[in-house]
Amino acid sequence: MSAPARYTIQGRTVSLPVEVRRATNASALWLVPAAAVAKLLPDDAFQPLDVGGGQTQLILGLIDYQDNDLGDYREVAVIFFVHPRGTGPEQAGSFIWRLPVDQSFTCEAGCTIWGFPKSVEKIDYDYAADRVTGTLWMEGRRVFTLTVPRGGEASADATTSGVTYTYLEGAPHRTPMTTAGPAVLNPSGPAVSLDLGDHPIADALRSLGLPKPPALATWVPHMRGTFGTPEKL
Repeated sequence: MSAPARYTIQGRTVSLPVEVRRATNASALWLVPAAAVAKLLPDDAFQPLDVGGGQTQLILGLIDYQDNDLGDYREVAVIFFVHPRGTGPEQAGSFIWRLPVDQSFTCEAGCTIWGFPKSVEKIDYDYAADRVTGTLWMEGRRVFTLTVPRGGEASADATTSGVTYTYLEGAPHRTPMTTAGPAVLNPSGPAVSLDLGDHPIADALRSLGLPKPPALATWVPHMRGTFGTPEKL
């Protein structure tokens, strides 16, 4: 068995796989036009996963890491689902289009190790008894404010094993990843709200038909996960 990959980031050693031991994850999922998503991808290495009717999936996530090999930090994820061009849907995985965080160590580690599009930004979270609200600010401008229900009895298992696709040093890569934890699923409704700001990323989300009610919202109060070694395609 080969030794685990090791990286030195800001004087600290990071070994793969990176483990997430405790986090919360509030997310909402929309069906959006695959052709519009394709225009946002950086090149033609990947194509959006068509889940039917020319639609693909978009997820906006608010992740609050409490115990993680990369530290305790807040993160906002903008995720599409894609597969490498020339392959079928069986090769589908997540493509993280934007991944703002609020600390520099995880930003540098994510960019260096996997090619995640992390940047250090202002992220505000507001927890109420029945909901969490996250607001992302970039370059002094509000990108969006997302409110997702929280609490309630878990109705699903959020355990998944798959891949996430990135560009590392300009080349497409895949990284094996896992997530786990009990999930509370909420159908679309007034408890979920998305308010877009005046930043270019907000305009990109408008090009996908947002804001509109999502298909699903998910609350994972005790998320765990791993991120493995990236592999060049």
